[in-house]
Amino acid sequence: MSFTSAGLRWTDVYLVAGGRAISVCGDFLAATTLALVLQQSGHGGLAVSGLMIAAALPMALLTPLTGRLVDRADSRTLLVSVGLAQAAVCTALAFVSQPVVIIALVALLAAGLAVTQPTLQALLPRMVSRDDLARAGGIMLTAGQVGILAAPALAGFLVGRTGARLPLLLDAASYLALVGMALIVRTRRKGLIVDETTRVAKFRLRADRSLTVMTVAIAAVVAGVSAINVFDVFFIRETLGASATVFGLVTASWTVGSVLFTALSGRIPPRRLTIHVVLAVLAAACVAILAGSTVGAAGWLIPIWIVGGAFNGVLNVCMTVIIASRVPGEAHGRAFATVTAVVQGASLLGFLVAGPLIEQFDPRTLVAGTGVAGLLAALGCWPLVRRSRGGSEEPPAGPAGPAGTVGPAGPAGLPPVEASEQSLDDVYKRQGWT
Repeated sequence: MSFTSAGLRWTDVYLVAGGRAISVCGDFLAATTLALVLQQSGHGGLAVSGLMIAAALPMALLTPLTGRLVDRADSRTLLVSVGLAQAAVCTALAFVSQPVVIIALVALLAAGLAVTQPTLQALLPRMVSRDDLARAGGIMLTAGQVGILAAPALAGFLVGRTGARLPLLLDAASYLALVGMALIVRTRRKGLIVDETTRVAKFRLRADRSLTVMTVAIAAVVAGVSAINVFDVFFIRETLGASATVFGLVTASWTVGSVLFTALSGRIPPRRLTIHVVLAVLAAACVAILAGSTVGAAGWLIPIWIVGGAFNGVLNVCMTVIIASRVPGEAHGRAFATVTAVVQGASLLGFLVAGPLIEQFDPRTLVAGTGVAGLLAALGCWPLVRRSRGGSEEPPAGPAGPAGTVGPAGPAGLPPVEASEQSLDDVYKRQGWT
């Protein structure tokens, strides 16, 4: 799985985490700024909806290209070239006002994110040992969440004081910070050099039944949480009669819980971060959502949402550790990109169905229904995760490989992976997956 064996590179971890925090803050700063610009210009909900879709759709559609690109190209070259391109696009955004042009440029920014995000995720296992991966993942995820938490308030302040241009130029500067980080870090993935004697590690998500089940369960819950982002406005403001200030506090509380507990989750031994833990955490988060639907005052949602966000933080660390441990290092880019695409697609689906539903049903009923549906999805996936005789989750079976290749023994006793396309198809047939 290509965990580093030449000593820990915690300096690189903190550099990447800092670069990610600045970049993510810039991304959400730009998204919030552009949404405010479109709303204030009188372009209506259709333009804002188009903006949100443009920001999310490339992540779901470009996986076949970006995953392979990340695994085959030099990581530093990718981060520098794509980061410079994103800085140029964001600079252009600061000087345009037509909604169609804005949406098109946002889609280009998101296409760049579809490359840089799996690149950074695939770098992490090369910086630390397997035992330290959870801690390192917690640091990086916490940094990104801090950026997400700070961006909306910063955007509102800057747009109100200076207009839209300065926040967008700051976002361009954040991409340059990411470029600078890429030039400084020592850890690199130099891509695959394929010749006649090289056996390239294959990756197809459904070859690993347990990983597939985990991804489907996460996607189901994420679709519901995305829909709740729409339901919340009506549930909190209309059903519970809360003020705009309380609404802002409630919406921030989920992220606060996630930030607080992502770092703490990094101290959990990686061997305990299993797919069954993921399903349990998903179920617990859905219980929090269900509890939130029963409150009579919006203030009660703040502690409940913090608890839900805490489970979200544990989930984030679990995903990083599980994917890095079950997939060979040469395929990390494709693995992270594929899982991200499935989750991102589910998020889009949640946004799309939320609008029509809120027109037909009571907001409290929709929030409760979302919690119940997510809980059933998590519990329903539980028996589908295969377990070995020793009680641990069974990794995908694979043919034996010679030393230095990807095979069932794997480095340091890590889960095996498939070494050929034919072996993957055989696994599908034996497990009943088509």
